[in-house]
Amino acid sequence: MRPLILTALLTANLSNSPRTIRVDYIHSGDAAKEEFALDGVALEGEWPGRLDRLLDDTNLGKYFFEVVDRKSNRVLYSRGFAGIYGEWETTDEAKEVRRAFHESVRFPDPGAAVQLVIKKRDRQNAFREVWSAIVDPAAQTVDRSAAPPAAGVWAVMRNGEPRDKVDILLMGDGYTAVEMDKWHKDAKRLTETLFSVSPFRERRSAFNVWAIDTPAAESGVSRPSDGVWRKSPLRASYDAFGSERYVLTFDNKRMREAAAAAPYEFIEIVVNDRKYGGGGIHNLYATVAADNASTPYVFVHEFGHHFAGLADEYYTSDVAYETGAPRPEPWEPNATLDPRASKWKDLIEPGTPLPTPWAKAEFETMQKGIQAKRHAIRAQNRPESEMEALFAAELAQTMPMLARPPWGNKVGAFEGAAYEAKGTYRPQADCIMFTRNITGFCAVCRRAIERVIDLYAKP
Repeated sequence: MRPLILTALLTANLSNSPRTIRVDYIHSGDAAKEEFALDGVALEGEWPGRLDRLLDDTNLGKYFFEVVDRKSNRVLYSRGFAGIYGEWETTDEAKEVRRAFHESVRFPDPGAAVQLVIKKRDRQNAFREVWSAIVDPAAQTVDRSAAPPAAGVWAVMRNGEPRDKVDILLMGDGYTAVEMDKWHKDAKRLTETLFSVSPFRERRSAFNVWAIDTPAAESGVSRPSDGVWRKSPLRASYDAFGSERYVLTFDNKRMREAAAAAPYEFIEIVVNDRKYGGGGIHNLYATVAADNASTPYVFVHEFGHHFAGLADEYYTSDVAYETGAPRPEPWEPNATLDPRASKWKDLIEPGTPLPTPWAKAEFETMQKGIQAKRHAIRAQNRPESEMEALFAAELAQTMPMLARPPWGNKVGAFEGAAYEAKGTYRPQADCIMFTRNITGFCAVCRRAIERVIDLYAKP
């Protein structure tokens, strides 16, 4: 007999885990106003997560959801997250038109009706309620149809039961049936890439990595700016928000229904393409193109967004979001408006100047040339090998420049981060969130990743 509330699950010593509730909703609006509408509730497979860490204390995410017991008004489960709508509302398009996006939240089946509350950060970074709905697992409208067959799910790396580990699900998009061998090799290669980078390397045993086969009718995914269109199984596409390198899927329901065949907490979509690209949204998913020379960097960098809510630290590349406007203190752990860097002051050695000097003017001059060449390659539709060579040359220049003593490898407050050249600071001169340096994350990013690992994996 199922217990009525999740707290009872912790003490009942049940042999079986609760099932997973997925709540789908429509998130719509424009730059000035947003609205929510319930789309449906689905009952998925066994809950893959811990039952002794139900509440999220990481303070990550632009949004935050709580599952509240209606009888006691006690919060049973919570998680921070971001979403496609949350990014889109900062674009120029959001000033002109209204759009709607399909989103989901997932939590353990509480066995009784609960209140789902979604909150959003205000200008002072406090979470304020923006929507709520009653969710009753016993309602006739709950989708109880069978999950997709698990025959296509396989373990890339298994270190224990899903409830005890961080569970990552790799989903291939644009791989045909005859390319399944390539997909399996890509999944294994990318898994090894992630766990070659600290702190994932040291915490490898805390993870399971699963993969799911989703054969496509045609090879590759859509690249609208190149005139290429594909109805791939997950509908991943380049050119999200007008950025030719930004890869997203806007078909959340299709993705969620396919993913339901596997245990997961984090999703990585691998697109069968060579063109440079990827994306990552906190607690939604990350994406990467499988076959580019920069794939190792893109995979780890974008997974950092998805997994630990890390901010982009670069500021010289084109982005699709509005920049230069007044902004609150970033919620992301690796960016700050504070030149004294109080957010990570415990990692700063005594005597380190704040803000911290670095070769900023030299770097920006070099980047002007790099970005001009980058735009020319794309505008002239030149071979991807030329873009790969440009990025390799760029990295060869930037790595020694950013590593210069005395502060090159120290934690401080380095101006230039989160798409802003001035007034925003990053923790170290270099990090995989700043350049294509695959050697790893800075000390602040590593700490943020460790906190998330501890939220999902048992010690």
